[in-house]
Amino acid sequence: MARKKKPNLKKETSNGANLGFESQLWAAADKLRGHMDASEYKHVVLGLIFLKYISDAFQAKYQELEATKEADYTDPEDRDEYAAANIFWVPKEARWEKLLAGAKQPTIGKLIDDAMVAIEKENPSLKGVLPKDYARPSLDKHRLGELLDIIGKIGLGDKAAQSKDILGRVYEYFLGRFAAAEGKGGGEFYTPQCVVKLLVRMIEPYKGRVYDPCCGSGGMFVQSRRFAEEHNGKLGDISIYGQESNPTTWKLAMMNMAIRGIDANLGGRHADSFHNDLHKDLRTDFILANPPFNMSDWGGKRLREDVRWKYGIPPISNANFAWVQHFAYHLAPNGFAGFVLAQASLSSESQIENEIRRSIVEDDLVDCIVTLPGKLFYTTPIPVCLWFLARKKNHAKFRNRSKEILFIDASALGMPESRTHSYLSDSDIERIAEAYHQWRSKDGQYEDHNGFCRSVHTDDVRNGGYSLFPAKYVGVVHVDDAISSREFSKNLLQKWDEYLRCREKQHSVARQVDSAMHVAVRKQRIIRPSKYINIKLDDILERSDERLGSRPEPEILTCTERAGLIFQKERFAKRVATKNTSKYKVVRKTDIVYNPYLLWAGAIDQCWIVDIGITSPAYEVLRVRDGFNATLVGALIKSPRMIKTYNGISVGTVQRRRRSPVERFLDLDVVIPSLNDQKRFSELSTAIQNERLLLRETAQCIDVVLLDLCKFWLLYNGIQEA
Repeated sequence: MARKKKPNLKKETSNGANLGFESQLWAAADKLRGHMDASEYKHVVLGLIFLKYISDAFQAKYQELEATKEADYTDPEDRDEYAAANIFWVPKEARWEKLLAGAKQPTIGKLIDDAMVAIEKENPSLKGVLPKDYARPSLDKHRLGELLDIIGKIGLGDKAAQSKDILGRVYEYFLGRFAAAEGKGGGEFYTPQCVVKLLVRMIEPYKGRVYDPCCGSGGMFVQSRRFAEEHNGKLGDISIYGQESNPTTWKLAMMNMAIRGIDANLGGRHADSFHNDLHKDLRTDFILANPPFNMSDWGGKRLREDVRWKYGIPPISNANFAWVQHFAYHLAPNGFAGFVLAQASLSSESQIENEIRRSIVEDDLVDCIVTLPGKLFYTTPIPVCLWFLARKKNHAKFRNRSKEILFIDASALGMPESRTHSYLSDSDIERIAEAYHQWRSKDGQYEDHNGFCRSVHTDDVRNGGYSLFPAKYVGVVHVDDAISSREFSKNLLQKWDEYLRCREKQHSVARQVDSAMHVAVRKQRIIRPSKYINIKLDDILERSDERLGSRPEPEILTCTERAGLIFQKERFAKRVATKNTSKYKVVRKTDIVYNPYLLWAGAIDQCWIVDIGITSPAYEVLRVRDGFNATLVGALIKSPRMIKTYNGISVGTVQRRRRSPVERFLDLDVVIPSLNDQKRFSELSTAIQNERLLLRETAQCIDVVLLDLCKFWLLYNGIQEA
């Protein structure tokens, strides 16, 4: 049995730009934002960065021509000299030194607008691309002048800067920071760089046509070109085709391409790929895309009959399988596609989607499915997945993979960058991509690895109801039996310390409670499970219908999609004491509250905040059966793998409120340590509780730390992911 990869909690170098001054530049520029929204401020900053770049490149060439004009009769004002060097011509009124001279003037906004107009006039390829609203009254001109000074301190377009791709990396860094600042709206123009790198690393677009019909700011194209160059490709080896529906995002993409010197065909204008396909006749070698997640307003009613819907007419309530079929339609006979989708695309209650998925699988189009960890995207905290399609699985370049699908569960990978965001490290990317390449290579040394990857025949997928969730096929990793209990305890304590630091739990109270845990663990070694059992949740939890009746009223609890269980008075401003709560359900400590109307958003939590409370009769209260460790069960219920599993049991449509019947939830299968191992873990918990009595801290704090310990224990033993 393959040894499970231990969770790597030591933060690796981020995949973002790392020049040493970007964060300082961002901090300085961000202070000038004032009350302007990030979505608006983004265009102010990126437009100036672009202007500084073309001015620097122009000035470097200008000085070169000036130095040789006596010997070679070169003319610094001859625009043909710049065209020959593929450098934008910058007229005198648009040059950076002129703008910098007027930075402190109240007319600086108009000076910048005039410069943008002049540059577009002299360079037709930039027509309609550059922002030209710096003179608007709402933009503080004093702060605009300061921003001009900040950006002016960076060399972006000279030869030294270009050799290091400083401009591109600063632009990429700022795109990422703006995406984070905008939150949900940020994903409309930006795909996290680590995800782009993974897609490109797996697809390997060395040579051919690359297409992205929802290209955002063009990150897929930048990474594809970079990948080809790193593998000794030439500038002309890749042809870029793209499309973007958002007009301002399309401009960002055009500037991004111009910055990199990439000759991209983005259709000449912004347009909707579904309703105005600007590359209708294109059949491409590679597709790389990150379409909008679960888009409901995509105009599906107007596209009931379309040549692209080979596998079935997609539902008007969700564009996921409209995108999948759009990608498939544009693939060349030997083409590959790699794209991001919500994990809801892997299995759903929609009969239409299930039928389309079945047809795609039976047509042998699916090559690989990868599930990713959560918090990678700024648009959503939920995990997403990658689909890889291959038009011809018996291509001579690779092994014949007909009727096979590779499933990779990478949800346990990733590194925390902040409380709300994570990223894939370079080693994570390499591990995922290498598994795929070894699997499809003629000379590959591929092996299945429990809990991570498995090659599955179409027959097994058919028997699995055409569900494409990797977790359904890859199995569960167990700890290597060769490791001793003493070594296991030592390693786990070390990892626990790193885990706490990573989770920012090292405040004063947590440190004291943590010390109690260490004492207890040293007295009684933390156990390693000796046996795992497969069991249904219905055998672990029982439904409770205990009502409040006429007893004194305890705290009212509500179950929300983000915060889980909270006091109702904290969510609602109105008074709740006047409610008739006699029919409310009683919630005792360690009970699990299940909100069937919000479960698709993660509305399920275990009660730790009070010893006894009450909750709405519309919720289900589930009590842990005797013999099971309640803390372990709670950690299991809130683990990422379980969240991924129960997110797929809701019914209904996007238009109406979804519902997840408790019967579906209780029918789920789980893997959990045996009852004997749970009993031993309970003894450890009791020992930690007793040590806690030596401290003068609240029981709630130790409950929280114990719950974290349970989550980590499950992770370390391979039962659940990070």
